[in-house]
Amino acid sequence: MENKRNHPYYLGSREYQKEDTIIDLGDCKIGGGHFVKMAGPCSVESEEQILQTAKAVKEAGGQVLRGGAFKPRTNPYSFQGLGLEGLQLLRKAADQYGLKVVTEVMDEGHIAMVREYTDIFQIGARNMQNYRLLEAIGKEDKPVLLKRGLSATIDEWLSAAEYIANEGNRQIILVERGIRTFETKTRNTFDVSAVPVIHRLSHYPILVDPSHAAGKKEYVEPLTLAGVAAGADGFIIEIHPHPEEALSDGEQSLSLKQWASLSQKVDALLPVVQSIYDRKDS
Repeated sequence: MENKRNHPYYLGSREYQKEDTIIDLGDCKIGGGHFVKMAGPCSVESEEQILQTAKAVKEAGGQVLRGGAFKPRTNPYSFQGLGLEGLQLLRKAADQYGLKVVTEVMDEGHIAMVREYTDIFQIGARNMQNYRLLEAIGKEDKPVLLKRGLSATIDEWLSAAEYIANEGNRQIILVERGIRTFETKTRNTFDVSAVPVIHRLSHYPILVDPSHAAGKKEYVEPLTLAGVAAGADGFIIEIHPHPEEALSDGEQSLSLKQWASLSQKVDALLPVVQSIYDRKDS
């Protein structure tokens, strides 16, 4: 107990656990040298859209299908998601193509519903410091993907993860998705330094989300490759069969062809990175 009082994220620290946490989803593992590709649309819009996307995710070597059923939008008049129908379509598409599911849970009242359809709970950037939600998710026995808040420091991010871990759930995946700075040419600023910093401070796997960091599709590929080169345990990106028609975040979504091309480049880079990168020496 003394260690917890003296260390704001003791359970997530290398002091508490030296070896990397590995999230085990059966045929998909994350962390500890296991690289994961997560991709899918910002929002589940229709059965045709999500099935077409799931097929493309699988064919390009992805393991996890992402998709929003409940969308926390900045503008209340923007598309808010299909809700339960979206969850059902997401699960159907993932099962058809042998993929896992990650989707966002926005409040405590949605946990039971989302639990039925997802393999990984997602806590979005806007809810990173929703402590009651973090505590409730901490009582679940499924992995949790925790995105970094818009203006959160790394210490604040790890402290948010501690709320989950302190309730018993240590299956935590961190996601760097860009932070708010004075720069306006990108939606957010991709903090690639967070990858090695997290690996030094914590045993949790860390993924990168270049879609939300960039806000523009033309920057998604170079930021993804930068994250891989920095030692990320995987990535989560937005893709869509027809980005120009997407109901949300189309400007930062890759087409299915662009996704396949990016996945090939990651496959080419990854062995090089793994051959020269020894986390134990960092």
